[in-house]
Order: sequence, then C-alpha cells, then structure tokens
Amino acid sequence: MLAIRAITPLDGRYANQVSGLADHLSEWALIKRRVEVEVEWLLEMAACADIADMRALTGVEQDYLRGLVANFDDDAAQRVKAIERVTNHDVKAVEYYIRERLQGTSLEDVGEWVHFCCTSEDINNLSHALMIKSALEDEWLPQARTLVDGAASLAKQTADTALLARTHGQAASPTTLGKELAVFVYRWRRQMRQLKNAEYLGKFNGAVGSYNAHAIAYPDADWQDISRRFVERLGLTHNPLTTQIEPHDYISEIFHTLIRFNTITLDFDRDMWSYISLGVFSQRAVEGEVGSSTMPHKVNPINFENSEANLGISNALLEHLATKLPVSRLQRDLTDSSALRNLGPAIGHSLVGLKSAQRGLRQVGVDERLLDAELDDAWEVLAEAVQTVMRKQGGEDAYDLLKGFTRGQRVTEADMRHFVKGLEMSSDDKKRLMALTPAGYTGIAAELVARMDGWDEAN
Repeated sequence: MLAIRAITPLDGRYANQVSGLADHLSEWALIKRRVEVEVEWLLEMAACADIADMRALTGVEQDYLRGLVANFDDDAAQRVKAIERVTNHDVKAVEYYIRERLQGTSLEDVGEWVHFCCTSEDINNLSHALMIKSALEDEWLPQARTLVDGAASLAKQTADTALLARTHGQAASPTTLGKELAVFVYRWRRQMRQLKNAEYLGKFNGAVGSYNAHAIAYPDADWQDISRRFVERLGLTHNPLTTQIEPHDYISEIFHTLIRFNTITLDFDRDMWSYISLGVFSQRAVEGEVGSSTMPHKVNPINFENSEANLGISNALLEHLATKLPVSRLQRDLTDSSALRNLGPAIGHSLVGLKSAQRGLRQVGVDERLLDAELDDAWEVLAEAVQTVMRKQGGEDAYDLLKGFTRGQRVTEADMRHFVKGLEMSSDDKKRLMALTPAGYTGIAAELVARMDGWDEAN
C-alpha cells in the first residue's frame, strides 16, 4: 500500500526499476557513507604518527570498526535517525551513534576521537562523492552500456540495409540504417569515456578549509599531506583548497556529462519514434498488452516515449544541480545540503529512461520490403550523384540542369536512365551512373559501421 501512495513515480510506479539505486543514493546510503567516513578517519588517525595521543588499534578493533559499516542495516539507520530527533543535527547523530557502539568495548576509550577536528562537511562531501561514484559505476553505467551495446549490435546487423534518408523531413541521399544507428553509438561512447575518466573530489580541511583546529591541536603535523592521504585512500581525488565546503565543481562536470548522454538518448528516442511512424521499424506485439483503450490494432512506441519523458525530467534536475551546487555564499550556506538530497531523483529518472529505451530497442524489427519500395520510388535522389559527376567532367550548369529535371517532381527509373544516357561524359563514369540505383547509392556507410568499434578503441 505504501508504493501506491508514493508522491514520486520513482518510489511508486518505477520503484522496481530504480531499486538498485537505494543502496547508493537513499538517505540510508548517505547515513551509511557517513559512518564509513567517520570510521575510516578514526582508523587513519590511529595509524598516523603525527597524531601522537591517538593510540594504535588492534586488528580485532579495526575489524570491529569496519564491521559497523559492513553490517550497517535498517535498524542501525533507524537508531541514527532516533538520535537525530534529539540532536536535530544529522552528522552529529552519526558521531553519537558510533560512540554509542563503542561503549562496553575495548574501544570505549577512543570515543572522544570520533569526528576529531572535523566539520560536518568534511564527512558529507566525502560521503556524497562516494555515493555518486558507486551509483554511476554500479547502477547507471551498466544500463548505459546495455543500451549502447544493443544499438551497436543492431547497427552491425543493418550496416548494409539501405535507407532513404530524410533531411528537413524530405527525401535525401540514401544512407544505411546501420550507419545512422552507429552515429548514436559513437556519440554515446564519447560521453561514457568522459564519465569513466571523471574525477570525484573530496576535501578534509575543517570548518573554513584552513585546518584551524588541526593546526592548534598538532602544529607540527603535515595536515595537508594527512588530508590528501586520507581522501585518496577512499578512492577520491584530493581538493587542497576550499571553503567549508567542497565547491562541487566536479559534480557539475559529471552532471553535465549525464545531461549530454541523456540528450543523445532523447534524440535517439525521437528518431526511433519517427522511424516507427514511417514504417522503417515494426514493433513486435507483446502478448496481453493493450495499445489503445478503443483501437484494438494499436502497437504504440510507448517505451521510447516513456524514455523521452523521464530523460527530460532527469535533465531538468541535473541542470539545476549542476548550476546551483557550485554557488555558495561566502564560506558556505546550507542550500547545497538541501539540493544534494535530490541526487536520487536526478539519476533515477535517467536510469528509468535508459531502461525504457532498451525495452523499445528490443521490440523493433526492420521492414526491409518497405525500405526497398521507398528507395525504388525515389530515383530523384540520384540527382546529387549525377550533377557531381557532371561537374567533375567540367559540365556547365550541372546543378541547375538537375534542379530543373528533378526538383519537386517525381522521377522514375526510366526518366533517370534516359537523362544519364544523353550526357556527354567518359564511358566509365556514364557506365557507373547507368548502373546506379537509389539502394546502391549509400557511399561508404557500411564501411563506417565496420570501423565503429575501432574508432572507440582508438580513443
């Protein structure tokens, strides 16, 4: 009953599609990451010779601390929330929770070292970086790859399938269906490479970014190096110069890449919708599905439409976060904290969009007879080929001659053959034009598809 009362579709209608994100982008995940960062900082201090008053920890004690993260469950998260209801501070609640878990153990004497020299944002920024990184690597990127691989596979299957191209919605020089799909594959893969090489930044430098508390407690310690080592040990890139908050520029960079990937997919959705409308693709009917409440024959391209809608919502959220997060008054304000609670919806709607596009792609089949018939009824598209060869031969007014012959007119095979036959040009060129058909006028489209993977590997 709870799902049907959800006020967002990600928690209701689409809950099953985004359930994997809960381990990465939910409030539960945020609390768990905060516990992880606090625990790892305690372990870092115990191993740091410059922090002389923090004792070394035994192997059993280290295992116990890491167990607080490994065994973190709903009960643990609810306990943190119960503490927060008293403290009215979410990060302080995590600190108190860890100290509570140390009571009655050999670690009770190090309780005061939990959150030592930390401001809340030291914990939060690292937690958010870890959350975004794992969400994209474990959930989003695998779905993106599945979509791209599916389109690449169909591109290879249709590399030689001639297609009447349409520019401005009108018949244009033929291409192949595979080459047109390969264009999307190449675009997608560029964005995926940028995500793969993305930096996830983290800062660990105190209340205003100047190591104030650190330097007064241990003035001889190399706090910049300690901070760098700790951040890098978490698998993040150290940001050495910040205010109280990590400025979130890297999040903006990542989200703008996601926006571009979403936009390419949205463009793909609209092209697939158009190809289905034109009959290039037919859709397999799914047993039990209804296409229309009143028209029994309908098989609608609903998956591509659903994908388009969700990607648009995702882009709106991502764009807001990408432009809002890097802006903070003076040393900090709280607007980023509230905004960052929408990481899940922003990425979640993108994930739904990718999965919908995948379903749509799996449902289509090529109507090759229609493609052949369209091409055979569009001999006027060979005007480009004929006027180009005429110009090569030095023919005057070649373009205007073909324009007068073909523009706005239906040209049959016989018309085109008769026109070419009357041209004065070398026998080889004339022979090649006389043998040319619309279906055969696809340039090196098939070769471009064949080289598609090689270009990706080269980059």
